[in-house]
Amino acid sequence: MIRIITDSASDIVDNTREDLTVLPINIRFGEEEFQDGVNLTHRMFYERLVESDELPVTSQVPPFVFEEAYKAVEGQGDQAIVITISSRLSGTFQSAVIAAQDCGDTVRVVDSENASIGQRALVEYALKLKDEGLGYDEIVTRLEADKKRIKLIALLDTLEYLKKGGRISKTAALAGNLLSIKPVIAIQGGEVAVLGKARGSKQGNNLLAEQIRHVGGIDFGKPFVLGYTGLSDAVLQKYIVDNKALWEGSVEALDTASVGGAIGTHIGPGAIGVAFFSAGEM
Repeated sequence: MIRIITDSASDIVDNTREDLTVLPINIRFGEEEFQDGVNLTHRMFYERLVESDELPVTSQVPPFVFEEAYKAVEGQGDQAIVITISSRLSGTFQSAVIAAQDCGDTVRVVDSENASIGQRALVEYALKLKDEGLGYDEIVTRLEADKKRIKLIALLDTLEYLKKGGRISKTAALAGNLLSIKPVIAIQGGEVAVLGKARGSKQGNNLLAEQIRHVGGIDFGKPFVLGYTGLSDAVLQKYIVDNKALWEGSVEALDTASVGGAIGTHIGPGAIGVAFFSAGEM
């Protein structure tokens, strides 16, 4: 059997597939350390986040956790494809590679070059290819080629968490919040990039839709995920209604997900995002 292993930065919760393993990243609030998705749900994370003066600290999945997962795979005579959060955002990819050094062809590690719902889209694609009957090597080849087509574009509600993380200055954050600036960000080359800034949620939604069209639209034949940060998906549901022209008639139902601590730590609550395979030429 081919098994898929990923980390919890993929924001896959309530996993019911026996051939999919989700390994937890660690999240520390002060002196308390939690395992994402094990003893810290997404809701618990945001409840703590909004009450905390300092940002929590996230840390990579350590090599020994991957080693244990690999032993389980080898013990059953199976093979594993490991899909991690971008190596530019976390050391988890390196942990997975280190742990696989003595596994031969039993384990293949793929850097998603993405995170959260973008990483999730690649994991779902791997499972789709497996269910279609593709072989081990062919799945890895397709993942490496097609991951370049995944786009994760998000609209932030606040600059506060970028300020707390030292990514922007206090002056810039204050000015942005006073002007109701809503940054649109993306994962590009495995890193976070700012695509533009809009004043107010309406302009922000328009800019988000514009960016989706800019890359050629959505390939609905491949996984497509909408995500939100925080305790409520109300902002996302409004976005879905306001932008129904983007997907109406193309899919029967929309896959939505809560974004957890790996990314939520840095962007805060109230953000919405779209992850999809671009239909345009690369």
